[in-house]
Amino acid sequence: MIQIEAEKVIETLKKYMLIDGFHIVVDLEKSQGSHLVDARDGREYLDFFSFFASNPVGFNHPKMLEPEFTKKLLRAAIHKPSNSDFYTVELAEFAETFSQLALPDDFKHLFLIEGGALAVENALKAAFDWKVRKNFEKGYRGEKGKQIIHFREAFHGRTGYTLSLTNTADKRKTKYFAKFDWPRVLNPKITFPLTEQNLEKVKEAERVSLNQIKQAIYNNPDDIAAIIIEPIQGEGGDNHFRGEFLRALRQIADENEILLIFDEVQTGVGITGKMWAHQHFDVVPDIMAFGKKTQVCGIAATSRIDEVENNVFKESGRINSTWGGNLTDMVRATRYLEIIHQENLVENAHVVGEYFVERIQQLQQQFPELISNARGRGLFIAFDLPSSEIRNKLFAETFKHRVIVLKSGVKSIRFRPSLNITKAEVDEGIELLRSCIEIVAG
Repeated sequence: MIQIEAEKVIETLKKYMLIDGFHIVVDLEKSQGSHLVDARDGREYLDFFSFFASNPVGFNHPKMLEPEFTKKLLRAAIHKPSNSDFYTVELAEFAETFSQLALPDDFKHLFLIEGGALAVENALKAAFDWKVRKNFEKGYRGEKGKQIIHFREAFHGRTGYTLSLTNTADKRKTKYFAKFDWPRVLNPKITFPLTEQNLEKVKEAERVSLNQIKQAIYNNPDDIAAIIIEPIQGEGGDNHFRGEFLRALRQIADENEILLIFDEVQTGVGITGKMWAHQHFDVVPDIMAFGKKTQVCGIAATSRIDEVENNVFKESGRINSTWGGNLTDMVRATRYLEIIHQENLVENAHVVGEYFVERIQQLQQQFPELISNARGRGLFIAFDLPSSEIRNKLFAETFKHRVIVLKSGVKSIRFRPSLNITKAEVDEGIELLRSCIEIVAG
């Protein structure tokens, strides 16, 4: 069996693939909680990244190391069943746990797959199928209903259909790839603090966006299958929306036989202080895409999909994949959901998240020339810098100070800690961040 020393990991990988990530070799055994250890030199990093918000309870949570669970995880990992065609106890246990501990009662259908982009991809396919069949019922003979209204600065993935939706600051993600010219509308994001002046600006932006949506529907009669949005845009800049706007989307979808899709791949499973971000806003989508913290990805749909009798959740073979999600991921996710429930970590995300935002706001008061637009819901947190150049300098400095954060949008820094982060760890991170800001400020 080939064995590679930690010191040779980077140079080995460079022989075979592009290596442009964090210059760290993760020690999967020694990393603990929100502290990531570099296997090469033992250095610790404070992890406000959590693998792009996919590691819900940090490293080596004691309940993840219990022998009964690790035995079960190993059993699932030895084989990789095609879950779409062969069924296991582990698959059923995940489905039941997910339904009981995470999935709101509104959702009646479930589909599993590997990868958040593929979850969104199948949400779109479900919408196309639904709308085309609706149009057949209206008397259309040809297939119509294959356009998706989406928003500026959206990120929904890098696969086939999703490439036509994703349009964040880094154009390398989508340029030169074939894309559909679907209606793209203004994203009426909030600037914080939400003063009267900022409120009026966002209300005007909402009016513009809603008018653009209505115009797109008018220009493409019976051809819009869905409106898709991230309840909070992540990659595009941590862009928050008002509940009034999301509810207006719900109304437009209902009035025009259009499905409303929420992409909760990054906002789901507790990080915003509720299990799902849309639960903050008193609005329910027709289809919800999930992933990251759920480990296995997929979509859930409400009974509105059943307005079409032979929809994709009922007709065999319409949406499928070899593995139907990874069984090992499901076993891990089952345990994660149990821990989140037992330790009340969604509430912890709410409480510690509020504290985290307060600490960021204090930095904003101390460095008003550098820090602005401090914002967050739960632990889904970010702030802006004056420019991309200054943001990039701060990002580089944080890594030198051994705190791992993320870039977002054009000039934002974002934080995605695990759900069980403590106020003490927030304080630790804020002091490191303060030192970095002081260096950038000169």
